[in-house]
Amino acid sequence: MIIIAGYIDFTDEAGRDLAVEKSRALQQATRDDEPGCQAYCFAADPCVANRVQVYELWDDEASLAAHFEHQNYFDMRNMLGEIGLAGTDNKKYRCDLAEPVYDDTRTPRADFFTA
Repeated sequence: MIIIAGYIDFTDEAGRDLAVEKSRALQQATRDDEPGCQAYCFAADPCVANRVQVYELWDDEASLAAHFEHQNYFDMRNMLGEIGLAGTDNKKYRCDLAEPVYDDTRTPRADFFTA
């Protein structure tokens, strides 16, 4: 699995809100139309007025590479650029192990306990 996590800053809250609204259809299209996309969410940060939080989950490098060649990606990039970005920081992470946060007793666990 590959996680993309980060943020996109806009010049103001109005720009952020416009980006969230205008990207809704592209977010849904990416989820629906792109094999290997498990999650694709650009959401308003509740604590930073001009920030969109980015969260994506992809099956593998091939599905992420295909996304970078897909029209949804180009449309999203162009739309966000038209609104006007003030800054971004997005990173990708490879994940080799996933476990639930809560164990069978509903206790939250920071350690990896099912292996």
